[in-house]
Amino acid sequence: MVWKSKYRKTNLFIGLFITLLMALLLTLQWGFLEVFEDKLYDWHYKFRGPIKAPEQIVIAAIDEKSLERLGRWPWSRDQLARLIERLDQTEAGLIVLDVIFSEAEKNDRLLGKTIEKNGLTLVPISFDCGQGDRIPLNNQTVIQSAFQKIDHPERLNLYAPFRGKKITLPVPEVLERAMALGHINMFADRDGTLRWEAVAIEYDGYLFPSLDLQAAAIYLGVPADRIILRAAEGVQLGNKRTIPTDHYGRMLIHYYGPERTFPHLSIADLLEGRIPPEAVRGKIVLIGPTAAGIYDLRVTPYSAALPGIEKHANVIASILDQKFLQQASYPLNLGILFFSGVIFSLCIIRMKAVQASIITILAVLAVLLAGYAAFEHWGLWINRVYPSLNIISIFVGITAYNYTAEERYARKMRAMFSSYLTERVVSELIKNPQMAQLGGSRRVVTILFSDIRGFTSFSEKHAPEEVVYLLNEYLEAMTEVVFHWEGTLDKFIGDAIMAFWGAPMEQENQAVLAVRCALHMVDRLAKLQQKWEAEGKPILQVGIGINTGEVLVGNIGAEGKKMDYTIIGDHVNLGSRVESLTKRYRASILITQNTLDRLKEPLAANSLGHLSIRGIVRGVVKGRNLPINLYALSPLEPGQTCHLTECPEDQVVHFDEK
Repeated sequence: MVWKSKYRKTNLFIGLFITLLMALLLTLQWGFLEVFEDKLYDWHYKFRGPIKAPEQIVIAAIDEKSLERLGRWPWSRDQLARLIERLDQTEAGLIVLDVIFSEAEKNDRLLGKTIEKNGLTLVPISFDCGQGDRIPLNNQTVIQSAFQKIDHPERLNLYAPFRGKKITLPVPEVLERAMALGHINMFADRDGTLRWEAVAIEYDGYLFPSLDLQAAAIYLGVPADRIILRAAEGVQLGNKRTIPTDHYGRMLIHYYGPERTFPHLSIADLLEGRIPPEAVRGKIVLIGPTAAGIYDLRVTPYSAALPGIEKHANVIASILDQKFLQQASYPLNLGILFFSGVIFSLCIIRMKAVQASIITILAVLAVLLAGYAAFEHWGLWINRVYPSLNIISIFVGITAYNYTAEERYARKMRAMFSSYLTERVVSELIKNPQMAQLGGSRRVVTILFSDIRGFTSFSEKHAPEEVVYLLNEYLEAMTEVVFHWEGTLDKFIGDAIMAFWGAPMEQENQAVLAVRCALHMVDRLAKLQQKWEAEGKPILQVGIGINTGEVLVGNIGAEGKKMDYTIIGDHVNLGSRVESLTKRYRASILITQNTLDRLKEPLAANSLGHLSIRGIVRGVVKGRNLPINLYALSPLEPGQTCHLTECPEDQVVHFDEK
């Protein structure tokens, strides 16, 4: 239907408009939605659960047992020198310290010599990325630990990594004897969760790698000149590994699980020889605090209190395993948003609310599951909050518009048909508007015309007030009868009534309903006549003509000014002429052969009541060439048998009545 087509176009426009609005929010990276997307990303880990960590990494933990046996932290550096000696004896593959020895202590030289002797110990540095003036860097040992090769350095002007203002270094005895240096800075997201590793930090014009990146590269045997920072793209380790990063030199941390996913070896047990050499031989040993009292705990997707040393273990392990995660690019996220929004809009514009609700739930689930599949199988973090919210918003927007439009349409339909039809029929039309195809359609209907005989002379002889009072009382009673028999009240033509059956709703028993309505009108008029006689008022007589045939039914008039739902056609004119013949043949009700043909089955089944149908004449009415059969219809007393008398066939009468 035309109105539905119009609404569908509007619905599609609503879907596209909301999608464009959501694309704008995606471009602006609206804070609340970004935080929600971060939480949805964390859900991936919880849904997946922990996975097996590589065996090459163990943690030498400064835990509660070690604090109990070796004393409160910080320990004297001779204890750490003993630990490195012990790890050297057990042939640890690489030692990574997560402790900055920034303040001088009497055992610094001992620790430095032990580190130098071991030759496989990495030492951390730290940057302060806050406000203030940058302190120039003059230490050549530190400068040598920076990236030696940078591809596309011009991109750094557009996508600047974190920039340090101050630097914290170990004491010189330790700094100058370490195998390599790397920063241990951690930058949590706005919700406090640690999801990213800053692979590079800029300081005084140099870019410094993280301690984790240095540890993985050395363990893999990649020399410093083969560690290439590709600005705004990633880090290449030799020829076989490329670590993807975002534009700002950050890599997503691939977490293997919550705390203690990697083996923890108590430093106290290591120093006391309770750990077998196989536990550390050839492995990367991370030395750092795990005791809660040292306050090096981080919030991660898996845990609210993960020791910082375990973050390092996760980053190193993911580089060794090449389990990299990557955030989808803006064009990809935008494409997913538009694709899902357009497809979803096209799907629901033809659906009812319940169906659209189901499709909405399924579409959101599909987006969420697709996001999880991309994370699990390709290590890709695609944005799902914006597409999901877009789908929900489109559903709400289209549903709200449809509800408003249908309410407006219902009011229009009610205003249009309430004066023609019963409330039940109007409600049915509102539910199923296709039954009333506005604009005109061909339909077989049964038409009833009723007219007061001699009304013109009656009006001339009585006061206007009396004429109007009687006419209104009569028309009100007849309207109730028409509505009672589910007829469509077309119009009042002065004192005449025009009604029909079969439109806008299909009515298989339309002729039966029209005949019963005519009989009821005659009975109701008889009661009115008794009332008028008792009141001393004049008595009105009526004639009713009924015909069945194909007509054009629909809204006819001047659009936007005056429109009427009515019927036009030859059979309408025939019905009017049949009514005008009731006076000639002194019959209250006349029907045509067309109507009688639809009554024969009910008559045979005795479902019409007690009726007399008497053939009156075979005649040709004015304006037609073919003759028609006319039948007088009247009720019989209860108990009398229905009978039908056919029209005489021997002669045809020509009528002049209009």
